Order: sequence, then structure tokens, then C-alpha cells
Amino acid sequence: MNNTITLRGMTWNHSRGYTSMVATAQRFHERFPHVEIQWSKRSLQEFADSPIDTLAEQFDFLVIDHPWAGFAAASGILEPLETLLPNDFMADQAAHSVGQSHQSYQFDDSQWALAIDAACPVSASRPDLLQKANTTLPSTFDELISLGKRGLVCCPSIPLDVYGNFLNLLKAAGETIFATPDEIIGQEAGLIALEQLKELASVVPDIFFELNPIQTLEVMSTTHDFAYAPYTYGYTNYSRKNYAPYLISFGDVIGMTQDKPGSTMLGGTGIAITKNCQHTEIAAQYVQYVADKSTQAGLFFDAGGQPGHRSAWTNPELDARCDHFFSNTLDTLDRAFVRPRYCGYLDFQDNAGYPIHDFLRNGGNAKTLLEKLNQMYRESHRASA
Repeated sequence: MNNTITLRGMTWNHSRGYTSMVATAQRFHERFPHVEIQWSKRSLQEFADSPIDTLAEQFDFLVIDHPWAGFAAASGILEPLETLLPNDFMADQAAHSVGQSHQSYQFDDSQWALAIDAACPVSASRPDLLQKANTTLPSTFDELISLGKRGLVCCPSIPLDVYGNFLNLLKAAGETIFATPDEIIGQEAGLIALEQLKELASVVPDIFFELNPIQTLEVMSTTHDFAYAPYTYGYTNYSRKNYAPYLISFGDVIGMTQDKPGSTMLGGTGIAITKNCQHTEIAAQYVQYVADKSTQAGLFFDAGGQPGHRSAWTNPELDARCDHFFSNTLDTLDRAFVRPRYCGYLDFQDNAGYPIHDFLRNGGNAKTLLEKLNQMYRESHRASA
């Protein structure tokens, strides 16, 4: 008689998101032979914007982004984890969050996922190419543009990323974004950020308007053409030996001035249990195992994962294994801002990047664009009411 319990999960298609989960599933199976966990993967774009309600009907686990928390709370498709996991474990997760990673999955007084992966846009560079060009890392926006005019700058610039960079530039200027349901930002600050974004776009080759962060890092780590990216999600994989032909170093992002550090939007991923799951006790054991500090700093990292537990980020051995990625970017993560998480936000995010992308590639009126973005933002609130 076969008493095997099979659980299925959906994650995203990169070594950071997939092989780490497969490795933890295999080890969990070795510890509990009656449990088989099978992981599937979807593209980075699908991970960012595909609805999770249909997936929740098909899988026991979902790896999600924190803006889904509001939808999860409203739809009831995920299990509230505080009802399934020990209080002391949940307290440890909260106390050892990287920035607001753990808190970003809290909505309506429930915890909808555990932050097993921490990330935000940081800078990426090739120190060997900067040295060859007899230059150093830029520390201000003006220095970034000067470096770009030399053909050394790249930046992932598909619609989702230019939307994010618009917000990043606003935060770097010290602005408060999404303060009310009526507008993302006021006209004066919004127009300045759009013009800065356009100036950045003018020194970024056209190819990057079709490339996401992973594809951009592949270009940076396999060619000798680009020395610096001001905003790209950090991936420890590319700063580890033998992962790609050339090592990439990651660091903090520039501010508008040297005395004001930049801030970027929080990313990373969390693991959730769906209401579809018929074995929630075992599922809870597994998510606790994946998020546990020993797994995060051990098997999860070894298999290509980028931990969400702070103890891994402050581990000197792990830091040395990825060219000091953790120590060089932890401050950036701690300053990262959390995107809105109301139920209709992701519909807005999915669409907001397209008019920005068109503006950067084909021109247009910045004031008209900002009015359109604010209108889209207002409509997303009305739709979720």
C-alpha cells in the first residue's frame, strides 16, 4: 500500500528561485520519506504579475511577492501562517527579518507567507572593467550620467523595471510616495523624477529596454561591454565563483546627492501554503524547515538561494563566498520601501510601466504621463473598493 503524501509547489525560473526549493524538498523527503514535494517553475514576468488565485487551486505551496498579501487576505486563497506555526518560530522570523521582508507579508493581522528570500534593486558592477576604463563607481546621479555617456552603463528597462526605477528615483530624492489613494506623487516631484529617468534612459543602450534583471546580469557577466548598472535586483549567484564567466560585484545605490542615500523598492519572495492543501500540518513543517535559520544559511544558500533570514546575511563565511554581497547591500535592504499591498495594486503595477516605457523610448509629454499614472492609480483603488 502506497502511503506517500505528494505536495506540489510553484516557484520562479532561476537558480535562486528553483534549485534552492528543489534541494530543500529533496532533503525534507530524506528526513520524511513518506512526503514527496514536487516544485514547478514559471518565468520571472509571470512571477511578477500572473494571478495567483488559479495557481492556488493547483498547488499546495506558492512562492509569491509581497504585493499579493492584500489579495490573499481578501480572497482567502492562502492559509494564515500564524495559525499553523509555533509562536517562538514566528517571533524569530520577525526579529531576524532583512529590512521589512517578513513584515511585508503581513496584512489584515495575518502572516500570509514567510520571507525565504530577500532582495531589492542594488547596484551591479564589473570592477575589472571600471579599472580598465580608469574610473570608479559613481556616487551621484550626475556621475552616473557621465559614466553612461562613456558607454559603460546598462540598466534593466522593461516596463516593470522602469516603473520601479521611477519610484526609486522619487525615494532617492526623499519624497513620500503613495501617501493617499489619489496620487502616487505630486506634480513637481513626479516631473523631476520622470525627466531624470529619461536622462538615464538616454545613456542606456536600446537592447536593455527588452531585458529584465536576470537577462541584464547575464549580459554583464558574459561580456566585457558594461561596467555598471545603477538599479538591478541583486543576485548572489552572479557574485559567486564558477556561476558565470565573470564575477559581478553588488553594492549600494546612489542618492541624488552624496549625503543622502538612495532607497529602492523591496522585492524578494515568500513561501505560502494554499487553502487547497489537504495536509497543512506537513506543509507547515516544510515551510518552517525552509525558513529556519540553519537551512537558510546552509542547504538553501548552497543550492543557489538568496536567504531571507538575517543571520545568513551577517554570516562572514557566506559573505566571503559571494564577494561580500551581503555586507555590501544589507544597508540597502534595510532602507528598502514596501510597495502598496491593497487588493487592486498589482493591476496598477502591471500596467503602469507601459506608458513610462513608451515615454522613454518614443518621447512625449511628462506632465500628461504623470496625470495618466495618477489616474490609473486612482482607478485601481476604486476597483478594489
